[in-house]
Amino acid sequence: MSNYLLSIDQGTTSSRAIVFDHLGNIASKSQYEFTQHYPADGWVEHDPEDIWSTTLQACKDVQDTLGARQQEIVGIGITNQRETTVIWDRATGKPIYNAIVWQDRRTAEICERIVNAGHADNICKSTGLLIDAYFSATKISWILDHIDGARARAENGELAFGTIDTFLIWRMTAGLVHATDATNASRTLLFNIHTQSWDDALLKIFNVPKALLPAVKDCADDYGTTDKAIFGQSLKIAGVAGDQQAALIGQACFSPGMLKSTYGTGCFMVMNTGNKPVASNNQLLTTVGYRMNGEVTYALEGSIFNAGTAIQWLRDDLKLINSVNEIDSLVDETKNNGGVYMVPAFTGLGAPHWDPHARGAITGITRDTSKGHMVRSALEAVCYQSRELIQAMLFDSDHKISHLRVDGGMVANNWMLQFLSDMTDTTVEKPQVIETTALGAAYAAGLQLGIYPSLETIGEMWRSTDQFTSKMHSKERDQLVAGWETAIGSVKTKSS
Repeated sequence: MSNYLLSIDQGTTSSRAIVFDHLGNIASKSQYEFTQHYPADGWVEHDPEDIWSTTLQACKDVQDTLGARQQEIVGIGITNQRETTVIWDRATGKPIYNAIVWQDRRTAEICERIVNAGHADNICKSTGLLIDAYFSATKISWILDHIDGARARAENGELAFGTIDTFLIWRMTAGLVHATDATNASRTLLFNIHTQSWDDALLKIFNVPKALLPAVKDCADDYGTTDKAIFGQSLKIAGVAGDQQAALIGQACFSPGMLKSTYGTGCFMVMNTGNKPVASNNQLLTTVGYRMNGEVTYALEGSIFNAGTAIQWLRDDLKLINSVNEIDSLVDETKNNGGVYMVPAFTGLGAPHWDPHARGAITGITRDTSKGHMVRSALEAVCYQSRELIQAMLFDSDHKISHLRVDGGMVANNWMLQFLSDMTDTTVEKPQVIETTALGAAYAAGLQLGIYPSLETIGEMWRSTDQFTSKMHSKERDQLVAGWETAIGSVKTKSS
């Protein structure tokens, strides 16, 4: 009998459930998109009940597909969109407000006030993060200050905070477990990555009551057992990691200097830096890569807020394409970029710029600009920004970067991967299993349950299916990058 692992991959635009066998092969898969809410400029919200219902349905689908074999599922791993913030009533389990999504910028002014108060350096030293609306702390404070009675109820212990993993664990265990893992905790601006604990000084700065917070566990750990009514069987929740750290695990980047980049709604590049945190001089984030058996592996991370969302925008709002299946033929017919550059700063710029007030632009448009140029510019933008992140990591670390392991929905496009290799001058490797985020959560659960004896065992299982090496002359690369730098310079604000 196979030891199956159920991986819940709760993302920004969809909820997925994937069942893996012990060799990392996909046995069953289901996915549901859910509604994105944009109440105001720069605001992004999710209905937590949508997240719960789509997650539940996806899990039931994969169980149904397995049939009698669903009894061979030995445990659950969870990976999730990080930083997205939910606060709910401990008595009823009902959220008191919509989930405020990681992309949301409503608290940018709060962040600026904290910076102006002189807290930036100390917060960075404790958390490895920059003060930005991206992270959970100011989202928590905003909800408490804008929902009647919420702050008093939080201080009385009546409310609970969680990132999405915590919310799902609470629901699946019928409120018996209120916990998160060290990777998700490290993205809140409230967690000290050196002491591996919630930090009272940070809680005071962000005005967040400690009574709200979950317990913090290892990525491979005991997160309780699902209520039998949820899935028809009691399953151990044994692994949790934020989506980008889960991809680091799924890509088997277990040695310092190994680098992965995930291309989905946003783009997130993470480099393993070993057992000591590396402070960035280039506005990258120092974060927890994973924590196993109480031992922390740190990482450097660069985040691009909008990657796949640019393609969604071209498809759903501008109606330039009906399906992503049209992209390959369009870019193949478009021999060059025509001088057109897209800067998809729909919700500001992430690393290494960190400009929350920047907004998107398309530059270089002429009467000859075609639909192909527009689509190509969206793909190219991801690669230019990836180059910026790699350059920053090279400056911050002593590691030479020769290979980049990639995953996420956008890596299905081989044209983009070739251009990515051309722009970064690295070998780009696509794994056999591109669902590496979900796979990483499954691996964490498998480690806890004894299916995998060690990280080294998992590393030996990793295989690539395609490799891309640069075919572009440095002169052409420099010319294209110069055009990009002009375009991104045009959207950056004076405060950046």
